Amino acid sequence: MSNRICEILGIKKPVIQGPMVWLTDAKLAAAVSEAGGLGSLGPNAGQTSVTRDPGETAERMRQEIRKVHELTNKPFSVNVLPVQNGDDIYTPPMLKVIYEEKVPVVTFVGEPDEKMFREFKEHDIKIVYRSLNPTPENARLAEKFGADIIVATGFDEGGTLPDKVLGTFSIVPLIADSVEHTPVMAAGGIADHRAFNAAFALGAEGVYCGTVFLMSKESRMAENVKEAVLKANAQDLLLFRTIPAYYRSLPGDLANTLVEMDKAGATNAELGKKMGGFANLRIGMLEGDMDKGYVSVGHGISHINKIMSAKEIIGTLCRDFKNCKNRSAAGEAIIFSGTGSGCAERMMNLLLTSKPLSSEMNRITDMMLSPLRLRLSFLRY
Repeated sequence: MSNRICEILGIKKPVIQGPMVWLTDAKLAAAVSEAGGLGSLGPNAGQTSVTRDPGETAERMRQEIRKVHELTNKPFSVNVLPVQNGDDIYTPPMLKVIYEEKVPVVTFVGEPDEKMFREFKEHDIKIVYRSLNPTPENARLAEKFGADIIVATGFDEGGTLPDKVLGTFSIVPLIADSVEHTPVMAAGGIADHRAFNAAFALGAEGVYCGTVFLMSKESRMAENVKEAVLKANAQDLLLFRTIPAYYRSLPGDLANTLVEMDKAGATNAELGKKMGGFANLRIGMLEGDMDKGYVSVGHGISHINKIMSAKEIIGTLCRDFKNCKNRSAAGEAIIFSGTGSGCAERMMNLLLTSKPLSSEMNRITDMMLSPLRLRLSFLRY
């Protein structure tokens, strides 16, 4: 089975593994790509030590890219995260490496950049665009500049959270309805086949996942952190303000302190300084010190019950892909909201007058129509 996402990226399953800072490497990226998805290398991929030198940073990425090429001949992605409104000394040497090493796909995070997008096209590189703060405006601008795929990220994600508290169920249809022709992927809290199916019903054509792949056998995240995540669910996660907006973490000394500072009225800048940026993410998630560092994962942890291989994860996510494929375009998934007899009547009419449905959708339709008919009988009298 295939769809637009698969065709654009040259993959078999419409799944992208998110390029998490410090927590990706060639082993994970290649495993995801070999399983039919799109593996990704994020900042400091495969590294354990910090370098402030832009040239060395780029050369380290070159070595990791070459390792991916050795492990798979399938497509993969490298993250491009330009500095916004500042002196960006890291991106130019990184782009040079990406072009020289023939990286087929970039995951571009930030505000759309017309000049950079044009360069990618000149090098025959596919662009997966993900805004940290997705809006209809930046989605349309990314489409105008030539993005091949747009990722709609909801507040259910791990890592750097959007500044607007819009969950995945809200942001995906908003972005999908905002663009003219570019396929959209859903991100945030997606960890099993139910969330995958829901993403398609909301108008997405694929999923972009981080936390679920951190919990893979191939992931370099510390084993004690994996065990802690298995024992937790979304209700255990702590939320606090920081730079640029919000973060969440499993409990620990640092995370607990940040929550208390937030409650006491500390500024975002003060919280950001105490949080320690990605350095303390490395300490918490890569080194496994959950008190000195923090552990940022998404709401999807509620649905992760065991450590699986990347291949098993993709198989679990995509087990209904055949049924999900182009469901939105075919009209088999009907999303309706509202109250009152008018809403219920319109919904029932839509269901009854739609084109012939699959057996699965017929069963769901029957389940939906019974309470609707009952409700209408009461509302009319």
